[in-house]
Amino acid sequence: MADKLARAGRMLERVGIADPVEQLNRYPHHLSGGMRQRVAIAMALMTEPALLIADEPTTALDATLEVQIIHRLQQLQRDFGCAILFISHHLGVIAELCDEVVVMYAGEVVESGTTRDVFLEPRHPYTRKLLECDPARIEQATRNLPVIAGTLPDLADLPNGCIFRSRCDVSIDNCAHERPALDGGDHCSACHVAVP
Repeated sequence: MADKLARAGRMLERVGIADPVEQLNRYPHHLSGGMRQRVAIAMALMTEPALLIADEPTTALDATLEVQIIHRLQQLQRDFGCAILFISHHLGVIAELCDEVVVMYAGEVVESGTTRDVFLEPRHPYTRKLLECDPARIEQATRNLPVIAGTLPDLADLPNGCIFRSRCDVSIDNCAHERPALDGGDHCSACHVAVP
């Protein structure tokens, strides 16, 4: 038991928790959100995974803690040599942390490529609209944030053709009948009118 506690304490220290031995005796509700997030990361890393899946790891954290978690994940990735699958709606975090990006809409991949390619030259209309809605890209003060018009399709009854068609401003007739294939090599998109 002492060995297990010592190992847990060392792992808590590696994820940046001060007084790790003392923290082992505390209940989760005694820890801050950032500390609980670090404990979850430490628990995942105890198994020495080849792949760490981080599903919205910075949600509900303030900007300072978010940056700390991102930097800690980057350091841990270098230390452990594991790949990280980072799932997030936060585009700034993705740009900071990821080498490659897969953009999904209604459960389907609509675009994938290097972070640089997808962010600088988006091919799918959804990706372009998603990037336009990023508050970090707004240059002038406004009372109205940009939104993507329309609503998600019924996931239990997906429409024929392109799943983004009802919200797309560049759709063509073919979009209503034929589901586009994910094409384009290293930077691919599932769109009949994608910009190559």
